[in-house]
Amino acid sequence: MWCYRGGSISAEPRINDRIRVPEVRLVGPSGEQVGIVPLAKALELAQEYDLDLVEVAATARPPVCKLMDYGKFKYESAMKAREARKNQAHTVIKEMKLRPKIDPHDYDTKKGHVVRFLKQGDKVKITIMFRGREQSRPELGYRLLQRLAEDVQDLGFVESNPKQDGRNMIMVLGPHKKKTEAMAEARQAQEARKADAKANPGRSQNAADIEAPDEESAEAPAEAPAEEHAEA
Repeated sequence: MWCYRGGSISAEPRINDRIRVPEVRLVGPSGEQVGIVPLAKALELAQEYDLDLVEVAATARPPVCKLMDYGKFKYESAMKAREARKNQAHTVIKEMKLRPKIDPHDYDTKKGHVVRFLKQGDKVKITIMFRGREQSRPELGYRLLQRLAEDVQDLGFVESNPKQDGRNMIMVLGPHKKKTEAMAEARQAQEARKADAKANPGRSQNAADIEAPDEESAEAPAEAPAEEHAEA
């Protein structure tokens, strides 16, 4: 009686003596076609070149095998996969909450966060929170959302028009710039800063000395961080 005990199926290709076929279609280390040869001959050539015999097309008849340094191949494949994940753009929605009667300074601070998010290629969900009698005047929130959309129109557009949601009014802004473009520009700017710092090692230190605040001066209060929420 046959019994399946589970266990994962390996996704790794068969190499060297794990290949169990009488003959293979062999590809040389530089990609040249050697032709169909007995498995023993292919293993002998692999030993001569000090390489591995790797099955690259198991479903072909006969299977296609290549002479290569399998350890180096795995390392390069892992690096390529890591770079691909690094450059992968994830859709993220940042959230910014405002009150209908927001203070001008607070508005400028919130708008600054929205600008930063849009420059990064992220969407921004703007939430106007109504309390008490403010709920009877939704036009205050609508005008505030319109004002914000106009202030950042160079960086983003209204993806979802303002709509009432219980005690809140919500609008979604989308960036003109794609996430991948924003990430590429950020990397370029970072590389440029590193190159400049390497070429002028004393400049950044001198600038830091000039901009350093006096010990006796009062420390300005830090701005409250913006609220960020990843899209589910």
